[in-house]
Amino acid sequence: MKQWLFKNWAYRLLSLFFAILLFMYVGSTQSSTTNNRSGGSTNSTSLTSDRTQTFSVPLSLTVNSNKYFVTGYPEKVKVHLTGPSALVTTTANTQNFKAYADLSKLGVGEHTVRIQQDGLNNDLRYRFEPATIKVDIQPRETVTYPLTVQYSKRNIASGYQAGQANADVKNVKITGASDQINRIKSVVAQLNVPQNAKSSISSQAIIEALDSKQNTVNVVITPATADVTLPITPGNSKELPIKLEPKGVTDDNESFTLTSATKRVRVFGTKVELSKLSSVKVEVDTSDVKKTSTKRVVLDAKLNNVKGFDPEKITVKITRNN
Repeated sequence: MKQWLFKNWAYRLLSLFFAILLFMYVGSTQSSTTNNRSGGSTNSTSLTSDRTQTFSVPLSLTVNSNKYFVTGYPEKVKVHLTGPSALVTTTANTQNFKAYADLSKLGVGEHTVRIQQDGLNNDLRYRFEPATIKVDIQPRETVTYPLTVQYSKRNIASGYQAGQANADVKNVKITGASDQINRIKSVVAQLNVPQNAKSSISSQAIIEALDSKQNTVNVVITPATADVTLPITPGNSKELPIKLEPKGVTDDNESFTLTSATKRVRVFGTKVELSKLSSVKVEVDTSDVKKTSTKRVVLDAKLNNVKGFDPEKITVKITRNN
């Protein structure tokens, strides 16, 4: 009987010992879990720290573009984004949202409109710069205009003449606000002619609508460019000998010998001008020559009463005789 009672107490003590061990183990596990959660919260906080980034985005308009034409608005606006660092970076890189101005309920006239956004994550805070824009809404109009070619005739080399410029586009379609279209006086293809041009030009030219003061009118032109050909050819000309004469001699005892490897030049002018000329007078400044010198001398069209020469400059050797 005593042996049986002893065994029961032994089992009870052993059970109590294991219960205490189990309690201590569970408490330790909960503490570890709590610490891990606390540490994870710290790491999460570091990963989601806020930052601000500024960048530009295209601005779109909500408007009935078949009925109205809008001017005055910028193509892009700045947006200042603030929020979780990773989210701000991703949004700045992808720009998976849009900035827009809602004009759908506005009529003809000038308006100040607030810029809005669509698609930004709710965790982001934003500010547009500018926050509002001014727009001018006018009835949309489309017309057709004849195209002319415009270029600088001063860039044609002396003695050469430009023929009739031809463009592959004869008429253009112009779309814009009615008040802007009413300003148009001409539609031109602006051909770039290099200075001293002596040969025909074939080039693409930008088409512009101009008002009475030659200012560009803000409209949409279709097509925007034209291929233009401008023939440039020599005018009436003939080849004549040159006649070198010293210029700047103040002393009758001074004399100079003038020589040039160029003996003859081509002279451009009208038939009447050319008929009156038998040689090309070339004045050479000798006032600063002490002994011997070589100079590049420009042939003077006004002195000879003609349009120009080819070449336009010659090299002259000057030798003082006394």
